[in-house]
Amino acid sequence: MRLEDILDTIEEKKVTGPKDLEITGLSYDSRLVEPGQAFFCIKGLVTDGHLYAADAVKAGAAALFVERDPEEDVGEGVTLIRVPDTRLAMALCSSKYYGEPSRELKLIGITGTNGKTTTSYLIENVFKKDGYMAGLIGTVENHIGDVVEPVTRTTPESLDLQRLLRRMVDSGVEVVAMEVSSHALELHRVAGCLFDVVVFTNLTQDHLDFHISLEEYFGAKRRLFEGDDFGSSRIALINIDDDFGRRLARETSLTSHTFGMSEEADVRAEDVVVSSSGNTFRLIMDGGEPLEVSTLLQGRFNVYNCLAAAGAAAQLDVGVSSIAAGLETLVGVPGRFENIDCGQEFTVLVDYAHTPDGIRSLLDACVEVAEGRVIIVVGCGGDRDRSKRPLMGRVAAEMSDLCVITSDNPRSEDPEAIIEMIVEGIRSDYPPERYVVVTDRRSAIREALSRARPGDLVVVAGKGHESGQIFADRVILFDDRQVVRECLKEVTGAQC
Repeated sequence: MRLEDILDTIEEKKVTGPKDLEITGLSYDSRLVEPGQAFFCIKGLVTDGHLYAADAVKAGAAALFVERDPEEDVGEGVTLIRVPDTRLAMALCSSKYYGEPSRELKLIGITGTNGKTTTSYLIENVFKKDGYMAGLIGTVENHIGDVVEPVTRTTPESLDLQRLLRRMVDSGVEVVAMEVSSHALELHRVAGCLFDVVVFTNLTQDHLDFHISLEEYFGAKRRLFEGDDFGSSRIALINIDDDFGRRLARETSLTSHTFGMSEEADVRAEDVVVSSSGNTFRLIMDGGEPLEVSTLLQGRFNVYNCLAAAGAAAQLDVGVSSIAAGLETLVGVPGRFENIDCGQEFTVLVDYAHTPDGIRSLLDACVEVAEGRVIIVVGCGGDRDRSKRPLMGRVAAEMSDLCVITSDNPRSEDPEAIIEMIVEGIRSDYPPERYVVVTDRRSAIREALSRARPGDLVVVAGKGHESGQIFADRVILFDDRQVVRECLKEVTGAQC
């Protein structure tokens, strides 16, 4: 594609050098630049692409997108495009370069603190039941039809995202359910995506290391529901039972529908029954006839995920029979309230919950289905929002019979220092017999399992589907689900 055609997508720019160039590709990593490509100098959290502009030119870059002059002289013969925001420029140029693939898809974006992953899996399954070839972009994995691919972040960088969407279109995918993180919205990763439906699940404290305040965090999420940046005709679907959702429903200029258990919700659940075998409820959409739904997903929070999926599908004219089939046949989502059954006489679940509200919802669900005591293994990640640590400890101790506090992904922090902050939320209000500290995560899981009695429920929270544990100087293989199986074998003799 010619550079001048790519530049048509950017309103504010200063171009130095020829525009009638044939661009062979786009890149934001100087180590991957190939001859004839355009290179975007992106300012990251760790480094700045402007430092590597000369390296990109040496590798053959024909054009540089910059916010300021490069650190080194890049010589003559390379076109410089100066823009206010290279991240936004990369997103818009990437969409253009790959032929605006979102225009050829039914694209559903799901944002919120909790529930994004399960909702996206439910939406994908509903559309499959309606005969569509569906795709998924999210935290756990990406799906291109039946092909499963690993992921590195919830929402890919804009260039990688547009390339992925193009691959999906070329593979015959017709509809995509995509998790949209607050980081992605703040960093323009989804700019250039035209959504048909955007879903707001909820908002509670998380990522305050990045967003500074809860209001700023909400502001990032709200971007998906403002203006025409993501398509002028997209429809909003908002959880009205959530305080921020209720506010968003008032403030958004989009055509919007609501979901929840409130009588005023457009898509709502009535007569909800939660059990260890799943949830049943009556689904009512926009005043239509009630639909009896029986799902395999446990926990009241999963009723909300089902409502979000049903509402999104209904806005794209999926019939009620396909909606019911999609909700009822999803067996589960990796690392989300995932049951590890090795024949032991107590229940073991692994879940990704890693926020105070996520832990509360998780333990609410555990209490509803547990026959005996509830034991939770919980920790907090390092280099992340520190203010939530005592809050998570307090909720975990308050709502469980025994809280085993351990390490999560400590990253560059001292695991014991993180644990001490968690314990600050427990120590003054709960006796020592309500919690125990075991710093090593494997040992903590083993400790929890060894204390379980028949009928108890043990839940290992925080890492869910993750396959590694991150320390300052290394990443080790660590999958909570596999570790649970190994510890069950040691503790009970079970064969998984």
